[in-house]
Amino acid sequence: MQRISDLTLSFIALTILIPILVPVMILLKFTGEGDIFYSQQRVGKNGTTFNLLKFATMLRNSPQLGSGTVTVKDDPRVLPIGKILRKTKINELPQLINVIRGDMSLIGPRPLTMQTFDAYNLETKNIVKSVVPGLSGIGSIVFRDEEQILNDAEDVKILYKNLIAPYKGELEVWYVKNKSFKLYLYLILMTIYVVLFSRRNKLWSLFPTLPKPSEELLKKFNNFK
Repeated sequence: MQRISDLTLSFIALTILIPILVPVMILLKFTGEGDIFYSQQRVGKNGTTFNLLKFATMLRNSPQLGSGTVTVKDDPRVLPIGKILRKTKINELPQLINVIRGDMSLIGPRPLTMQTFDAYNLETKNIVKSVVPGLSGIGSIVFRDEEQILNDAEDVKILYKNLIAPYKGELEVWYVKNKSFKLYLYLILMTIYVVLFSRRNKLWSLFPTLPKPSEELLKKFNNFK
Protein backbone atom coordinates (compact mmCIF):
# COMPACT_ATOMS: atom_id res chain seq x y z
CA MET A 1 0.00 0.00 0.00
CA GLN A 2 2.77 2.48 0.91
CA ARG A 3 4.67 1.80 -2.33
CA ILE A 4 1.55 2.36 -4.42
CA SER A 5 0.86 5.58 -2.51
CA ASP A 6 4.47 6.70 -2.99
CA LEU A 7 4.24 6.28 -6.76
CA THR A 8 0.79 7.83 -7.09
CA LEU A 9 1.50 10.86 -4.91
CA SER A 10 4.96 11.42 -6.43
CA PHE A 11 3.62 11.48 -10.00
CA ILE A 12 0.80 13.82 -8.94
CA ALA A 13 3.23 16.10 -7.09
CA LEU A 14 5.64 16.29 -10.03
CA THR A 15 2.79 17.14 -12.39
CA ILE A 16 1.44 19.88 -10.11
CA LEU A 17 4.90 21.30 -9.39
CA ILE A 18 6.08 21.62 -13.01
CA PRO A 19 5.34 25.40 -13.02
CA ILE A 20 7.77 25.72 -10.08
CA LEU A 21 10.37 23.14 -11.09
CA VAL A 22 11.02 24.38 -14.64
CA PRO A 23 11.74 28.03 -13.67
CA VAL A 24 13.99 26.83 -10.83
CA MET A 25 15.95 24.63 -13.25
CA ILE A 26 16.38 27.53 -15.70
CA LEU A 27 17.43 29.89 -12.89
CA LEU A 28 20.02 27.42 -11.58
CA LYS A 29 21.42 26.86 -15.07
CA PHE A 30 22.19 30.54 -15.50
CA THR A 31 23.30 31.42 -11.96
CA GLY A 32 25.90 30.18 -9.49
CA GLU A 33 28.10 27.50 -11.02
CA GLY A 34 25.53 26.49 -13.63
CA ASP A 35 24.64 23.16 -12.02
CA ILE A 36 20.96 22.19 -11.84
CA PHE A 37 21.14 19.01 -9.76
CA TYR A 38 23.39 17.80 -7.00
CA SER A 39 23.84 14.09 -6.37
CA GLN A 40 25.17 12.75 -3.08
CA GLN A 41 25.61 9.22 -1.77
CA ARG A 42 23.29 8.40 1.12
CA VAL A 43 22.72 5.29 3.22
CA GLY A 44 19.59 3.39 2.17
CA LYS A 45 17.78 0.21 3.12
CA ASN A 46 20.00 -2.64 4.32
CA GLY A 47 22.96 -0.25 4.43
CA THR A 48 23.29 0.00 0.65
CA THR A 49 24.09 3.44 -0.75
CA PHE A 50 22.25 5.35 -3.45
CA ASN A 51 22.57 8.74 -5.14
CA LEU A 52 20.14 11.20 -3.58
CA LEU A 53 19.08 14.06 -5.87
CA LYS A 54 18.65 17.70 -4.87
CA PHE A 55 18.66 21.00 -6.65
CA ALA A 56 22.19 22.41 -6.51
CA THR A 57 22.30 24.97 -3.71
CA MET A 58 25.95 24.88 -2.64
CA LEU A 59 29.41 25.10 -4.15
CA ARG A 60 30.46 21.92 -5.98
CA ASN A 61 33.27 21.10 -3.57
CA SER A 62 31.25 21.84 -0.41
CA PRO A 63 31.84 18.40 1.20
CA GLN A 64 35.58 19.19 1.23
CA LEU A 65 35.07 22.61 2.82
CA GLY A 66 34.02 23.89 6.26
CA SER A 67 31.84 21.46 8.21
CA GLY A 68 31.82 18.78 5.51
CA THR A 69 28.42 17.18 4.97
CA VAL A 70 26.86 19.07 7.90
CA THR A 71 25.29 22.41 6.92
CA VAL A 72 24.72 25.36 9.25
CA LYS A 73 22.61 28.51 9.01
CA ASP A 74 24.16 31.18 6.76
CA ASP A 75 26.70 28.62 5.58
CA PRO A 76 29.10 30.51 3.25
CA ARG A 77 29.11 27.52 0.89
CA VAL A 78 25.41 28.06 0.05
CA LEU A 79 24.77 29.96 -3.20
CA PRO A 80 22.44 33.03 -3.09
CA ILE A 81 19.51 31.30 -4.84
CA GLY A 82 20.28 28.22 -2.74
CA LYS A 83 19.29 30.04 0.45
CA ILE A 84 15.74 30.49 -0.85
CA LEU A 85 15.50 26.93 -2.15
CA ARG A 86 16.71 25.49 1.16
CA LYS A 87 14.46 27.66 3.32
CA THR A 88 11.37 26.67 1.33
CA LYS A 89 12.57 23.04 0.97
CA ILE A 90 12.18 23.32 -2.81
CA ASN A 91 15.73 21.97 -3.07
CA GLU A 92 14.41 18.60 -1.82
CA LEU A 93 11.78 18.15 -4.57
CA PRO A 94 14.04 16.24 -7.03
CA GLN A 95 13.97 13.43 -4.47
CA LEU A 96 10.52 12.60 -5.82
CA ILE A 97 12.54 10.94 -8.60
CA ASN A 98 14.33 8.86 -5.93
CA VAL A 99 10.90 7.87 -4.60
CA ILE A 100 9.73 6.79 -8.05
CA ARG A 101 12.95 4.80 -8.53
CA GLY A 102 12.35 3.01 -5.24
CA ASP A 103 15.43 4.37 -3.45
CA MET A 104 13.17 6.21 -1.01
CA SER A 105 9.62 6.48 0.26
CA LEU A 106 7.77 9.74 0.86
CA ILE A 107 7.98 8.95 4.58
CA GLY A 108 10.75 7.17 6.46
CA PRO A 109 14.01 7.78 8.34
CA ARG A 110 15.99 10.52 6.68
CA PRO A 111 18.77 9.00 4.49
CA LEU A 112 22.06 10.30 5.86
CA THR A 113 25.56 10.61 4.50
CA MET A 114 27.92 7.95 5.82
CA GLN A 115 29.56 10.60 8.01
CA THR A 116 26.32 11.54 9.79
CA PHE A 117 24.97 7.96 9.79
CA ASP A 118 28.09 6.90 11.70
CA ALA A 119 27.03 9.23 14.53
CA TYR A 120 24.30 6.68 15.40
CA ASN A 121 25.11 3.79 17.70
CA LEU A 122 25.13 0.26 16.23
CA GLU A 123 21.65 -0.69 17.45
CA THR A 124 20.13 2.47 15.99
CA LYS A 125 21.93 1.92 12.68
CA ASN A 126 20.57 -1.62 12.37
CA ILE A 127 16.99 -0.54 13.08
CA VAL A 128 17.06 2.54 10.84
CA LYS A 129 18.50 0.72 7.84
CA SER A 130 15.87 -2.03 8.08
CA VAL A 131 13.34 0.19 6.25
CA VAL A 132 13.34 2.37 3.13
CA PRO A 133 14.45 5.93 3.95
CA GLY A 134 12.09 8.85 3.36
CA LEU A 135 11.93 12.24 1.70
CA SER A 136 10.36 13.34 4.96
CA GLY A 137 9.68 11.66 8.28
CA ILE A 138 9.54 12.23 12.00
CA GLY A 139 13.24 13.10 12.21
CA SER A 140 13.00 15.54 9.31
CA ILE A 141 9.95 17.24 10.81
CA VAL A 142 11.38 17.64 14.30
CA PHE A 143 14.76 18.81 13.00
CA ARG A 144 13.45 21.17 10.35
CA ASP A 145 15.64 23.90 11.91
CA GLU A 146 18.75 21.74 12.24
CA GLU A 147 20.95 24.24 10.40
CA GLN A 148 19.95 27.00 12.84
CA ILE A 149 20.55 24.74 15.86
CA LEU A 150 24.07 24.08 14.62
CA ASN A 151 24.72 27.72 13.81
CA ASP A 152 26.17 28.81 17.17
CA ALA A 153 28.20 25.67 17.80
CA GLU A 154 31.92 26.00 18.40
CA ASP A 155 32.37 22.58 16.82
CA VAL A 156 29.49 21.61 14.52
CA LYS A 157 30.50 17.96 14.20
CA ILE A 158 30.72 17.43 17.97
CA LEU A 159 27.36 19.12 18.59
CA TYR A 160 25.75 16.98 15.89
CA LYS A 161 27.23 13.77 17.27
CA ASN A 162 26.58 14.46 20.96
CA LEU A 163 23.24 16.33 20.90
CA ILE A 164 21.39 15.95 17.60
CA ALA A 165 22.26 12.42 16.46
CA PRO A 166 21.20 10.62 19.69
CA TYR A 167 17.74 12.20 19.70
CA LYS A 168 17.28 11.96 15.94
CA GLY A 169 18.16 8.27 16.26
CA GLU A 170 15.50 7.82 18.96
CA LEU A 171 12.91 9.44 16.69
CA GLU A 172 13.77 7.27 13.70
CA VAL A 173 13.71 4.11 15.84
CA TRP A 174 10.29 5.17 17.16
CA TYR A 175 9.07 5.51 13.56
CA VAL A 176 10.32 2.05 12.58
CA LYS A 177 8.72 0.43 15.63
CA ASN A 178 5.40 2.22 15.07
CA LYS A 179 5.40 2.08 11.28
CA SER A 180 1.91 1.88 9.76
CA PHE A 181 -0.01 3.31 6.81
CA LYS A 182 -1.93 5.54 9.21
CA LEU A 183 1.32 7.00 10.56
CA TYR A 184 2.55 7.41 6.97
CA LEU A 185 -0.48 9.58 6.13
CA TYR A 186 -0.22 11.58 9.37
CA LEU A 187 3.44 12.40 8.71
CA ILE A 188 2.72 13.53 5.14
CA LEU A 189 0.14 15.97 6.54
CA MET A 190 2.52 17.07 9.32
CA THR A 191 5.27 17.68 6.75
CA ILE A 192 2.99 20.03 4.80
CA TYR A 193 1.95 21.78 8.05
CA VAL A 194 5.54 22.28 9.21
CA VAL A 195 6.71 23.58 5.82
CA LEU A 196 3.84 26.11 5.75
CA PHE A 197 3.86 27.19 9.39
CA SER A 198 7.31 26.16 10.71
CA ARG A 199 5.75 24.68 13.87
CA ARG A 200 6.44 21.25 15.32
CA ASN A 201 4.86 21.66 18.77
CA LYS A 202 1.75 19.60 17.93
CA LEU A 203 3.80 16.45 17.37
CA TRP A 204 4.06 15.39 21.01
CA SER A 205 0.33 15.82 21.60
CA LEU A 206 -0.49 13.87 18.42
CA PHE A 207 1.96 11.10 19.28
CA PRO A 208 2.13 10.72 23.09
CA THR A 209 4.71 7.89 22.87
CA LEU A 210 7.12 10.00 20.81
CA PRO A 211 10.46 10.36 22.68
CA LYS A 212 10.85 13.74 24.35
CA PRO A 213 13.87 15.96 23.60
CA SER A 214 16.43 16.80 26.26
CA GLU A 215 16.14 20.13 28.07
CA GLU A 216 19.07 21.48 26.05
CA LEU A 217 17.43 20.56 22.74
CA LEU A 218 14.04 21.80 23.88
CA LYS A 219 15.50 25.24 24.57
CA LYS A 220 16.97 25.31 21.07
CA PHE A 221 13.66 24.20 19.51
CA ASN A 222 11.81 26.94 21.40
CA ASN A 223 14.07 29.55 19.79
CA PHE A 224 12.64 28.69 16.38
CA LYS A 225 8.90 28.47 17.01
